[in-house]
Amino acid sequence: MIQKYLITSKEFYIDTPIIFRNILHEQFKKYMPTYALYRDKSNQNYDIQAAHFVEVCTQFGTIKSFIHQKPTLAKELNATGVHLTSKQFDKIQEAKELGLEVIISTHTHEEVLKAQKLGVDGVTYSPIFASPGKSEPKGIDDLRELLKKCDINVFALGGIITQEQVQEIEKTKAYGFASIRFFY
Repeated sequence: MIQKYLITSKEFYIDTPIIFRNILHEQFKKYMPTYALYRDKSNQNYDIQAAHFVEVCTQFGTIKSFIHQKPTLAKELNATGVHLTSKQFDKIQEAKELGLEVIISTHTHEEVLKAQKLGVDGVTYSPIFASPGKSEPKGIDDLRELLKKCDINVFALGGIITQEQVQEIEKTKAYGFASIRFFY
């Protein structure tokens, strides 16, 4: 069964902790993702909200919690792991030494193979479908080609908003899919 990776976005949440927790809880209950990432590049109270995020993930018991870009914070909050950007390959070793699972964003076959060599637990590979503000979509055929080259957990990412797109990804044998808009 394909793994679901829910990524939070400022557009769907509010900074008020109780409202954030309630919305997150309802989304988890509705979609039952296996993985979840707290990602909010503009929140000045990121660390506080991240703590609420990890706590809600823990309440479900089956959701792996990831913190965006900050290995030390992920460790402090007892998150499952950290999700690094494609500019943070230099942070992989630090995150692994902290005992964290590591997922890193990738956009080329070469980046995926580099991440695999450096021992990450998984990658997001994007964009698969057209996505606002992102580069040209790679498409399903490119994803299939990538999966032939690597032996790592690959989450398809980018423009995934319908069940039909998820079914297309399932046919590729990708480990999972990651999305913001699919879950809202």
